[in-house]
Amino acid sequence: MSETAHPDGPPGWWVYHGTGQPLAGGIGLMDMLPPAPPWRQFDGGPLPEAEPVPEDARETDRRLGVAHRLIARQVDPHEVEMVNAALYLRRPLLVTGRPGSGKSSLAYRIARELRLGRVLRWPIGSRTTVKSGLYGYDAIGRAQTAGAWQSAVGDRTGAPAEPPIGEFVRLGPLGTAFLPRRLPRVVLIDELDKSEADLPNDLLSLFEDGEFDIPELVRMRRRTPSVEVFTADPDGMAEIVGGRVRCHAFPVVVITSNGERDFPPAFLRRCLRYETKEPNAEQLAAIVAGHALVGSESSRLIDEFVSRSAAAGSLPADKLLDAVFLATSGAYRPDDASWPRLLDALWRQLNSLAH
Repeated sequence: MSETAHPDGPPGWWVYHGTGQPLAGGIGLMDMLPPAPPWRQFDGGPLPEAEPVPEDARETDRRLGVAHRLIARQVDPHEVEMVNAALYLRRPLLVTGRPGSGKSSLAYRIARELRLGRVLRWPIGSRTTVKSGLYGYDAIGRAQTAGAWQSAVGDRTGAPAEPPIGEFVRLGPLGTAFLPRRLPRVVLIDELDKSEADLPNDLLSLFEDGEFDIPELVRMRRRTPSVEVFTADPDGMAEIVGGRVRCHAFPVVVITSNGERDFPPAFLRRCLRYETKEPNAEQLAAIVAGHALVGSESSRLIDEFVSRSAAAGSLPADKLLDAVFLATSGAYRPDDASWPRLLDALWRQLNSLAH
């Protein structure tokens, strides 16, 4: 895309602009975003008194680059429209496209631009279950600790019968994203098409109701109504009341798919959908500059990369970064006799690795 579809400037309803430029200090997402539709409003609690934005330990910089910025004509307006629609409607965004086309990076761009902090990434595999994304309970560890306690204290009156259950419950990335907060978290459900057939349907009630139960805590809610558990954030803790987690601000859910399978209609109905486009030369130059990879060879490599990608099939952008790094770091000289052979190896199509 070479020019913006909005020559008179971005629409006033956009809160996300896709440029990578964070919101100005003092301006927050909830200052700009209108209330949710009545059918997408949630009232989870208790809300924490302090709500610091979780730091991402430079993960966003690693994914996007320290200086990643786009200008208006480099932004795909359809992408921005769909992200804003998902924000307004409090709906998950299903992002499809070729491997390496920047699907996962979108979650990190949203988090950086809207100042939402650390992205909660939930990678999907063939054995992934919804429960694994929501929480884990170490029943064996708790039983072993209880046995050790009993051996240490014997039958002394007043000694605790078992260790606190919260020490053995940890929320997963998905469960952490649905904790009640005033400011939404960004959760990346990465490569959902790798899952078993039932997983998309298993997510329906969570996306619709914005809540889930932890049965191990529900069973003991009368004698222990409030339990503090670990979260998916480093050193993170959260209070769970009555064994139920219910969101207050619906999280920004970005789901990626390589398009290798179809999803159930009921699942698709609850999502907004966007298909990524292959980055053009200008956008690739911005990606390279964002990672502070500068040098006389960068422009030539970008042009050659675009040409090869168009002729032989799409190549992932990270392969361009690999080549530019080698060309600009001093590890290789582009005038070396071995350089063309190395470049061919780096830019070999992913679907032809066996040839």
